[in-house]
Amino acid sequence: MIKYALTCEKAHAFESWFPSSDSYETQHARGLVACPVCGSTQVEKALMAPQVARKDRRAETAPVTQAPEAAPGPEQVAMVSPAEKELRARIRALREELMKTADPVGDRFAEEARKIHYGETEFRSIYGQATPEEAKELAEEGVAFHALPVLPDDRN
Repeated sequence: MIKYALTCEKAHAFESWFPSSDSYETQHARGLVACPVCGSTQVEKALMAPQVARKDRRAETAPVTQAPEAAPGPEQVAMVSPAEKELRARIRALREELMKTADPVGDRFAEEARKIHYGETEFRSIYGQATPEEAKELAEEGVAFHALPVLPDDRN
């Protein structure tokens, strides 16, 4: 596994894990690497310093788990608040329900969506993959579709 520091075109910084550098390159080329803040697929690797553990410094750099109560400073916050956990659970449940009741069409999504839109096949719910270019073309043609929400932790 390899962790990359990434930034999107809107300068949102985030990190993501990939099985290998080839996996990152393949996913990036297919437009599958997206910013968790804005959803942009215009993502690039950021400069990142490797983290190397040093045995001789472990004792002197023990992590501080909590600031003293009397110390002034910013409030402590969780990385994922309970409200966000609830929202993520609801989004995940919606995604699972949609996938359970729709037909998987894989990378033929754009083709199948057009057939349904133009009445060449009977209406049914479908899901699959489309490139950003295909999605743009479908939208320009007036084909109704929605991207399934993907949560950052679903990619890891």
